Amino acid sequence: MSDLTELGVTAIRDGVAAGDFSAREVAQAFNAAIAAAQPALNAFITPTPDHALAAAERIDADRAAGRPLGRLAGVPIGMKDLFCTQGVRTTAASHILGHFVPPYESTVSGRLWDAGAGMLGKLNLDEFAMGSSNETSAFGKVISPWRRGHNQDPAPIAPGGSSGGSSAAVAARLCPAATGTDTGGSIRQPAAFTGIAGIKPGYGRCSRWGIVAFASSLDQAGAMARDVRDCAVLLEAMAGHDPKDATSLDAPVPGWTAALDADLSGCTIGIPREYRMDGMDAEVAKSWELGIAWLKDAGARVIDISLPHTHYALPAYYIIAPAEASSNLARYDGVRYGLRDLPEGAGLQDMYAATRAAGFGAEVRRRIMIGTYVLSAGFYDAYFTRAQKLRTLIARDFTQAFASCDAILAPTTPTAAFALGEKSDDPLAMYLNDVFSVPASLAGLPAMSVPAGLNGEGLPLGLQVIGRPLDEQGVLNAALAIEQRAGFVARPARWWA
Repeated sequence: MSDLTELGVTAIRDGVAAGDFSAREVAQAFNAAIAAAQPALNAFITPTPDHALAAAERIDADRAAGRPLGRLAGVPIGMKDLFCTQGVRTTAASHILGHFVPPYESTVSGRLWDAGAGMLGKLNLDEFAMGSSNETSAFGKVISPWRRGHNQDPAPIAPGGSSGGSSAAVAARLCPAATGTDTGGSIRQPAAFTGIAGIKPGYGRCSRWGIVAFASSLDQAGAMARDVRDCAVLLEAMAGHDPKDATSLDAPVPGWTAALDADLSGCTIGIPREYRMDGMDAEVAKSWELGIAWLKDAGARVIDISLPHTHYALPAYYIIAPAEASSNLARYDGVRYGLRDLPEGAGLQDMYAATRAAGFGAEVRRRIMIGTYVLSAGFYDAYFTRAQKLRTLIARDFTQAFASCDAILAPTTPTAAFALGEKSDDPLAMYLNDVFSVPASLAGLPAMSVPAGLNGEGLPLGLQVIGRPLDEQGVLNAALAIEQRAGFVARPARWWA
């Protein structure tokens, strides 16, 4: 095999099982690719080549001995540095957790290791998953492997956020797949920006135990890979009930991969009229029309639907998410773990203030202050309570829409990827990147982004499928139909090599 890094999850697993190559050879190839690209892309915070090799050697030994192999046997993956990994530094891309080494394993990562996967490293992200461009990390910006002008413009491009390290690593062939987390679009938006597939399952499908919390009622782990099938394979290994997580769904994990079917005969797809917003990028709108045509070609009936409270989703989200973040991040106080900044002669309150000022970046501090404000006496009912009522209305919109359709098609993002620094000084412009992804998150629905093509500057565009509650299968099938018809094979040039 000339270049094992060109293979995806399914091809690697099947090749290792057949003896076409060893798991160790696969791990060595990806470790070498990471070492070559890391200085340019900064996709990883903590590479773990030894972990990947050790897992590979166990798989090779199991195969030689004739022992059963797991569904991810021999597949090395990237782990977003929001998942606690026993004995391996977990930072959430924040200075306040810069030296934290968990004594326990997150449920999701543990399930992946049990399935035979190895870890290539901990992937960079926006600090505490707060951001849309992967510029807020305390460990430096992630650079997208894509460039404008069909890879000719040297200006660095944002890989999306918060799972920007995951998206950049998969797109650059530094790993065949990666975990991500999605609070308001942090799997789907970076997937769209970098030309890969990414799925956020329904809320509760994947355990949140051992994942550093941002907004507990919204956070959900998901899969990022090069195509729909590989996302399904990874998600099957990640999902399942966890008694350690009170929000975990107590239901069996369906066989999503085996049931993949791009024939959408008898399926109805809704097109939300409220997503046709003024100022939408013309090339995004064109890709949406192409997506509609592709789904019709797959046998689907396409109808217009209404989600009337869509324009309230973004303001509601940016009240609810910061409010939950301000509560979750209160634990980082310098007392129990993480950074402690204790000026000489300082009291307890001074230590709290000094630790949090030194440990949190500007975006995290901004959201903590917003969240604390909307939860404070006198403002709770005016802001937080009203936002929660709007969340209920947004979820009700989807329920009513799904009475007449099986899934919804929309753009993933309002534009293609933007240059690093282009929106850093305008938080509201940055937040608007989530305008199409936030509604599904507020409603707890499964949603997936798949590549639809390139814009005139040679940057990827993504389309998003939103499904009924816990109908990941319907989402995957519609996404597969788009994937097959889009025929997306473009990839970034290896300018970093």
